[in-house]
Order: sequence, then C-alpha cells, then structure tokens
Amino acid sequence: MSQAERGRTVARIVQREAATEGAGVSINRVMPIAALDTVDPFLLLDEIRSDDPGAYLAGFPPHPHRGIETITYMLAGRMHHRDSTGGNGVIGAGDVQWMTAARGIIHSEMPEQSDGLMWGFQLWLNMPAAEKMATRSSYLELATDAIPTVEGYRHRVRVISGAYGGKSGPAPERTVSPTYLDVAIDAGGSFAIDLPDGHSAFAYVFDGEARIAGTAIPNGGTAILSGDGPVSIASNAGGRLLLIAGRPLREPVFRAGPFAMASARDLEQAFEDLRSGRFLEPA
Repeated sequence: MSQAERGRTVARIVQREAATEGAGVSINRVMPIAALDTVDPFLLLDEIRSDDPGAYLAGFPPHPHRGIETITYMLAGRMHHRDSTGGNGVIGAGDVQWMTAARGIIHSEMPEQSDGLMWGFQLWLNMPAAEKMATRSSYLELATDAIPTVEGYRHRVRVISGAYGGKSGPAPERTVSPTYLDVAIDAGGSFAIDLPDGHSAFAYVFDGEARIAGTAIPNGGTAILSGDGPVSIASNAGGRLLLIAGRPLREPVFRAGPFAMASARDLEQAFEDLRSGRFLEPA
C-alpha cells in the first residue's frame, strides 16, 4: 500500500456526558461511558470546565489509586496536589502532573482558588500487568515552559508526550509510547501527523469544531480513529482538540473505582490491602 493510500479515518463519533466526580465536582466524561468504555491503553478521560465555584470547590479529597498512571493537564485555574509519596505541588495554566500510582498511592487534588475558571483534563493510562506492582509510585510535575509548542499553518501544537514537528514532549518514556497533543487550529487551518502504526488513537474536540479525514466532529465529540498512517485534521471555523494515541496492551483489565488491575484476584487484593492498612506497602 502506498503512502498516499494509507491514512487514519474516523470509525465512530461519541458525545461526552455530564457526570459528577470527587466530592461533588461537575465534569464532562469522555470515557468510560456507555458508548465508549476504553481506548486501550487509555481507561478514562475527564474534563473539568466551569467558572462556577460551586461546581468545583469541593475538589477531590484523599483517595487511592493502583495499577494506573494519571495525567492531569490544566488550561485555566490552579489545582493543589498532595500524595502519600511526599508529592506536593500546585499546577496552573499549561502545566501537567504525571502521577504513577503503580503499586499504590493516596492523593488529593484540591482547587487552589475560590473563584474564576477551572479548566483541565485528567487522563488515565493503563500500566502493563508486569509493571503494576513492580513499579514504585511517583509524582512528576511538568511546567508549562517545559512543554514545546510547534507552530504550523494556522495551527499550534503543544507536545506533552510523543513527538511532532521535530519536538518531543517532556513526559517520561513508557512501554506504550503514548502520544498526547493539544492541537489548536485556526479557521481554515489544517494539521497532519503520522502516528505509529498499530497504535490506538482518538481525538476529543473540546472547543469549536474539527474535520478529521473529512468527517465533521462537533464540539464535545470524540472521534475514534481506525487504520494506520497519518491523520489529517482541519477546521472551517476554528477548533481545539486533544489527540491521544498509544500502543495497546491487549491485556485483561479489571476495574472498580480507582483501581485497574490485570485479574479479579489482584483487584480484590487492592481493596483488601486498603481495608487492612497495607495498601501503601503491599506484601
């Protein structure tokens, strides 16, 4: 097949849903929802976006995670993170927080503001079964200045993870080689990237509109991509989206609440460890 014949297309489009998370925070849930469970190796994507303090002030008090990595990306507002490894920091507009829950972590994410716009995303990245309990939990902050922006024809791309336009994102290397791009396209602009063959990929349009491989994606829509090779994105009126891809693990996933394990027994063990006080130092 020639390069001209290759290219990713839109397999289907799913609309986000309103949900509540944490201690009563209003969010937009991209996945998991009834129409979209996961996009292996990604297990969850939430968006928080509100200028109503009542919708976000309750925050996300201390809670556990095991078996995943959480990636928080802020566009506006400030969120204070604390965790059981000693991780402690405030992330603001443009910053990223990369937390490796692995064998077990307890953390909180609380608003560091009492008014104004709070806008950001949290993505859950699954970990390979062999790494879930063999990896130490950790916390990493990626400041906005460390995240490169690539300017193109009527588009701008922030490279959080993966590579584009000769720039590589500052995120840590991972087995699934994730790509995480924030793509802003001006009216009449276009953008294209050749994603690695075999990688799962999706795009979430969170502002304006976009056309992916000629298919219109509305605001709040998630396009699940199929095929291999390059993906082409354009916008008539202007839009902004997250483009996310990674090598699928193709492993069983047993999820409940904040845990994602590779077997029912491992999932049961996570809750047992939490109840018995052995969660942070599993046997």
